[in-house]
Amino acid sequence: MTDAETDAETFAELRPLLFGLAYRMLSSVAEAEDVVQEAFLRYRRARAEGAAVASPKAYLSAVVTRLAIDELRSARARRETYSGQWLPEPLLTDEGAGDPAVLTEQADSLSMAFLLLLERLTPAERAVFLLHDVFGYGYDEVAEIVGRSESNCRQIALRARRHVEGGKPRFEASRRERDELAARFFAAAGDGDVDGLVGLLAQDVVVVGDGGGKAPQWGRPIVGADRVARLFVNLGRRMARLGATFEPRQVNGQPGAIARAPDGRIVNVLTIEISGGAIQAIRSVINPDKLGHIGPVADAWALLREERDAG
Repeated sequence: MTDAETDAETFAELRPLLFGLAYRMLSSVAEAEDVVQEAFLRYRRARAEGAAVASPKAYLSAVVTRLAIDELRSARARRETYSGQWLPEPLLTDEGAGDPAVLTEQADSLSMAFLLLLERLTPAERAVFLLHDVFGYGYDEVAEIVGRSESNCRQIALRARRHVEGGKPRFEASRRERDELAARFFAAAGDGDVDGLVGLLAQDVVVVGDGGGKAPQWGRPIVGADRVARLFVNLGRRMARLGATFEPRQVNGQPGAIARAPDGRIVNVLTIEISGGAIQAIRSVINPDKLGHIGPVADAWALLREERDAG
């Protein structure tokens, strides 16, 4: 086997791990892909220059983590001027997603609720917490990756854990139960069944939308079972007038859906957070910049004008 073939095999084996780490660090599919690709290029360059890499996993994990920390710092500066609510880029995690890099046993740590909790952490805290608590690296390995002492990493992890644990989502229902409840939700929305929807929603359910100023979006979170039920009944009617549809999918390890225009292009992606037998939160990403990795994206403004004209 040539060096190139060996490197390609190494990359194929480690890519799911590296992508999973980068995505959880950055909450962006495109940025995670870029970081992983750059890490592999650096690995190949180091090997070509005669560097002895005893552990490709350790080497690549370190490069991905350091690149992600740098990217996260600049990304946070950009988010300070972000228009409206900011949400992570949605990631399809069902069997139809196609890419094994996004299929992971640690689905709960991919949820939007969890990724939003990670936003409370500094880049270094985020890296240490993810490496140790999510991916199972020992503190000695984490210390080597982030360039800190082992005792310092333990302190950082403890601090990060305190920030995260209090709000960590608890998905006690099985995946089948969550999918069934989500299916009932979309069916009730399509049928215009306000009472049926209210019965599926927690009293303090919240809906958050992310349009990034580039698509129609709700200006602020919408809270309360009755308001959310009426919102989705109205949305279901408007989609029916257009011929748009909901395609149930697993998004970030949780039940969700892709809203598709009549021509099949993506309008937005929804994720549903379920706990205690009820829907606790619904998050909608309609910012086209965050949807292109899934497929062709519709012009939501044009669809809105078309729906108004039809009405």
